[in-house]
Amino acid sequence: MGEQSSGGSKKTGKTVRTVTSVKPVKKDESRTALVRRARRINRELAEVYPYAHPELDFDNPFQLLVATVLSAQTTDLRVNQTTPALFARYPTPEDLAAANPEEVEEILRPCGFFRMKTKSVIGLSKALAEDFSGEVPGRLEDLVKLPGVGRKTAFVVLGNAFGRPGITVDTHFQRLVRRWQWTQESDPDKIEAAVGALFPKSEWTDLSHHVIWHGRRICHARKPACGACPIAPLCPAYGEGETDPEKAKKLLKYEKGGFPGQRLKPPQAYLDAGGKPAPPLGAA
Repeated sequence: MGEQSSGGSKKTGKTVRTVTSVKPVKKDESRTALVRRARRINRELAEVYPYAHPELDFDNPFQLLVATVLSAQTTDLRVNQTTPALFARYPTPEDLAAANPEEVEEILRPCGFFRMKTKSVIGLSKALAEDFSGEVPGRLEDLVKLPGVGRKTAFVVLGNAFGRPGITVDTHFQRLVRRWQWTQESDPDKIEAAVGALFPKSEWTDLSHHVIWHGRRICHARKPACGACPIAPLCPAYGEGETDPEKAKKLLKYEKGGFPGQRLKPPQAYLDAGGKPAPPLGAA
């Protein structure tokens, strides 16, 4: 995927469309209108990213939990390039709990803040081994008791490893929902509550993927590609970024721009849609 068109679609979803004209969203939007607009945005994004998925490589809940903790203040790509060596050496919570911190630090060095992250992943591994028989718990109240695990991390694990709905309020999610005027809150917990109230609970996990994917690929922090945005007619912030379609097209990232995504081992649906696996650590 990635070529712009006049609005055509493929079997994998919509192509990125050229924006010709956009009517501003009403400033005095009613609650009912907001709900309708928010849900329409999610439906549109679901068509653009029908293959959206968590962009951390994992084979089990433990790997996803550790990878999510490591993803703080770095990219999912960097985590995915780093964790193969970590999980090859320490495949279980018991293994990581008994690890030499200096050896773990050396593996995690590429992720940044490696001393703090080493302390967190060893600490949560010890807690899993001692308090949960080496198994990742499937309840929010248990997950947030683990070292380095907050609500965002817990909902990533619950939604993607256990199939229990949750909203992942990362930096992309925060930026986009404020741009779309779904909420003016800045506190992640309040954002979670405000956005959650706009959607059925069953949609929360996929909604998180759609919003985060759009933030990474099109609606960037510094220069959003407004002229290539498929939901421009629904966006109150249209015009904050590049509106010229050809210039906007050059800003697209990952599979939309023809570049590899974040995962070394992406799902087949992503590959079928034209996505490419990321390179391993140290690759040219």
